[in-house]
Amino acid sequence: MSLPRTGRLRAGVLVAGPAFVAAIAYIDPGNFATNFAAGSQYGYLLLWVIFAANLLAMLIQSLSAKLGLASGRNLAEHCRAQFPRPVSWGMWVQAEIVAVATDLAEVLGGAIALQLLFGVPLFTGGVITGIVAFGLLALQTRGHRPFERAVIGLFLVVLTGLFATLWQVDVSAGGAAEGLVPGFEGTDSVLLATGILGATVMPHVIYLHSALTQRRLRAAGPREQAFIIRATRVDVLLGMGTAGVVNASMLLVAAAVFAGSALSGTDTLDGVFEGLGTAVGPWAALGFAIALLASGFASSGVGTYAGQVVMQGFIHRRIPLLLRRALTLAPALVVLAVGVEPTQALVWSQVVLSFGIPFALVPLVMFTRRRDIMGPLVNHRVTTAAAVLTATLIIGLNVFLLGELLVPG
Repeated sequence: MSLPRTGRLRAGVLVAGPAFVAAIAYIDPGNFATNFAAGSQYGYLLLWVIFAANLLAMLIQSLSAKLGLASGRNLAEHCRAQFPRPVSWGMWVQAEIVAVATDLAEVLGGAIALQLLFGVPLFTGGVITGIVAFGLLALQTRGHRPFERAVIGLFLVVLTGLFATLWQVDVSAGGAAEGLVPGFEGTDSVLLATGILGATVMPHVIYLHSALTQRRLRAAGPREQAFIIRATRVDVLLGMGTAGVVNASMLLVAAAVFAGSALSGTDTLDGVFEGLGTAVGPWAALGFAIALLASGFASSGVGTYAGQVVMQGFIHRRIPLLLRRALTLAPALVVLAVGVEPTQALVWSQVVLSFGIPFALVPLVMFTRRRDIMGPLVNHRVTTAAAVLTATLIIGLNVFLLGELLVPG
């Protein structure tokens, strides 16, 4: 599609959308689990992690969107073209493992929300979440806009539900300010910080964002290309910025209501629901549960779409969406069937996601710094340096966490 000649506003609307689709993955049920657990256990301590992770997400998603715009290929396709076949196949395998961890979080979140709202058994709720996600994906047969509108609509439901809950609690401004100062309190806080990072900088949407922009608009010249890039940056700023505010609101609610209280079990999602109903009121609990449900439905659809993009890009294979939905849904249903504590499974799934970030992030930095791939949109040296620092920090945190877990004390 080329840019319309009826004005910059309409052109900007055409460019907008991909970042908000990506942003739903940044407020998925894994974020609910890690953010509420962090606030319940450590108060405002890890608020700085949310803001730092959100800034990293803005940089990463900007690079991913730019790669698709500049080259007409998505990140997975570039990996296949640039790396030896065994390497690209190995990267595909780990990306599929990450996809399973992603779907685990999203389906569990939807199932928990359905149980909280309507008393639906967890296993049945997981099946319903998978069906709804497939319905969202079916909208793509009508073009990318219906799918994007549905996802953005669910995004707004999440935003409204959490803000309605936040409005009813008394947040300590001083405590929140102290939470912006970096610090940890033991290995468990590092584990939660890594989970927050994995839930915020999601590996599968690093791949997906480049696919959402690669064939979206064609620029007729340098001026139009520059406009598209500016509009894309605004899209990322608004989408990721809103997701960051949503994530912060989760931790603020948990810290204000649960940290240091006598309420038990508030490091789980069902415990949060019950605790909000007891300490704040039924409307606060309802807003939380509705937000969690919308998050599970939307993010599950986005995650399945991302998995299809990854498979197509790495190995040039496609499978029917119904089959892919069934394959990625199966592990989550097994977890629900055997009775694993859902919130803990959610938190650990986010740690798996965090370890998958470098496999997407390092190639993204490599490709966006190459002029033969990016042309005039190649990274500035400062941008590349910031991206390298980002990758180094993430990898370093993961290595530190792994050492702490393997050699405790």
